[in-house]
Amino acid sequence: MRQDILKRFLTNTDETGRFLMKSRHTGIIYFVEPIYNGKTPEWGDLDPATKKITGSYGSKYTGAVTKKQSLITEENGFKNIGYCKGSPFGEIDRRDREHRERMGL
Repeated sequence: MRQDILKRFLTNTDETGRFLMKSRHTGIIYFVEPIYNGKTPEWGDLDPATKKITGSYGSKYTGAVTKKQSLITEENGFKNIGYCKGSPFGEIDRRDREHRERMGL
């Protein structure tokens, strides 16, 4: 892993939603990067009278990145790239089980 990519991956994690997870069973470090379809989620203050969102907070702190912003690419040195819907923890558990079975653990 190139150090510049690792540094970028771990920068502004509140905004990007990126995180690392190290498996207790296999020691594999998983890089997780939530991807959204580019539509900025609507968030702000809820006006109790009109039930509409008010305030303009822009697209900051979406907790995800677009595919175009993704750092998890083969060009950046990543292998076994996969996408999943739902919790990334379930996918990590599945991959860990497969790895342990292949290794006879």
